[in-house]
Amino acid sequence: MTIDTNPLDTVLAAARAFLGDRLSTNAAIREQHSKGEDANPPVLPDAVAFVETTEEVSRLLALCNTHGIAVTPFGAGTSLEGHVVPVQRGISLDLSRMTQVLEVNAEDMDCLVEPGVSRHQLNDYLRDQGLFFPVDPGSHCSLGGMVATRASGTNAVRYGTMREATLGLEVVLADGRVIQTGGRTRKSANGYDLTRLFVGSEGTLGVVTKVRLRLQGIPEATTAAVCQFDSLQAAVETVIMTMQAGIPVARIELADADQMRASIAYSKLAFEPMPTLFLEFHGSPSAVREQAEAVEALANEMGGRGFAWAEDAEARGKLWKARHDAWWAANALYPGCRGITTDVCVPISRLAEAIVHAKETAVEMGQNTCIVGHVGDGNFHCVILFPSDDPTGLERAWELDRRIVARGLALGGTCSGEHGIGLGKREFLVEEHGAEVLDVMRGLKHSLDPKGILNPGKLFFN
Repeated sequence: MTIDTNPLDTVLAAARAFLGDRLSTNAAIREQHSKGEDANPPVLPDAVAFVETTEEVSRLLALCNTHGIAVTPFGAGTSLEGHVVPVQRGISLDLSRMTQVLEVNAEDMDCLVEPGVSRHQLNDYLRDQGLFFPVDPGSHCSLGGMVATRASGTNAVRYGTMREATLGLEVVLADGRVIQTGGRTRKSANGYDLTRLFVGSEGTLGVVTKVRLRLQGIPEATTAAVCQFDSLQAAVETVIMTMQAGIPVARIELADADQMRASIAYSKLAFEPMPTLFLEFHGSPSAVREQAEAVEALANEMGGRGFAWAEDAEARGKLWKARHDAWWAANALYPGCRGITTDVCVPISRLAEAIVHAKETAVEMGQNTCIVGHVGDGNFHCVILFPSDDPTGLERAWELDRRIVARGLALGGTCSGEHGIGLGKREFLVEEHGAEVLDVMRGLKHSLDPKGILNPGKLFFN
């Protein structure tokens, strides 16, 4: 007589044979892998696998595919849309120990890294070679996770997103097969662009185990500035004029008056709680000066209150750390509150309309919000804060989010400029693209993951 074995037990026993104590069922470790930095309910995985090689990822996925066990990739756990929540339990696949910088080709300005390398680690490694990796989402995220979510951030206005920065990938498919996509050349007209298919696929099509990245030269000169405005409209109009004038700013970031109030308290900034632009310029000393003077002239036309310059590295570092800490500052401003964040991106000419509408709608609904944005490419975030003990708070926050997204879509925008879809924005994906496009996406998913084991529940409603 044959006794059926529990599929999960079979997988765990087989995986433990090659992972040893790196396959954990410890409750505290499972709790750490139950959610990211989002407001979605946590779900405990059945186990956490700490992999260290592509071969281990391949063997584990082949096992899970055979027995139908869900696998949720996990990097640094900083996602804001529920990407790492293991909604069907199963195994949380932790790639954080894959941290080798495998190649740096300084003359060709590219490198090959494992997915657990963070952008901070990579830039520390590159610094003495005169190179840097420019994509900067702000949080301490892994490069594998940045590929998965098609991340961008503060430098995207000049250097592009992970879509432009990723030259090639090593990917393990659901059945354990390992494929290589892309290469080291700057362009190719050779077959389907599989690299771009996996960039932004949120772990639903395969698990990235190596990333080949485009690098940039460290600019000869860098300077930063802060300019404050009496109104949100004036600050955003300055951004629009700057981009339409073709001034190659490296970063141009917005913080509304509420966000500035939060950042002044949290990061000890010596500014007023007014709508504010944070800017950075890269290039030769003369080019940087010309760029800054051109933006300052445009800001003056809109009533900007001068430029506060930050030219030395320490002052610039403090400035950008304050911008990167905006999420934590906003949460600290309202003790006892939780937050969600919108991620709308619109054509640059409609940016002022979208941002002002978001703020006015929040006021009408009585919601506490802070607005920040990578506004040079039309992307802004409205951090919506609500009391954690209010049973209706989260739903009211989502309702404001829906209104902001609806306005963004009506203006020709998108529901997510950089955070991805995950769990939090699935309804907006339907609104933005329609049923036929989603059917094509589901077809791609089924062709590469017919059993649906890879990050199930993300992108699409099942």
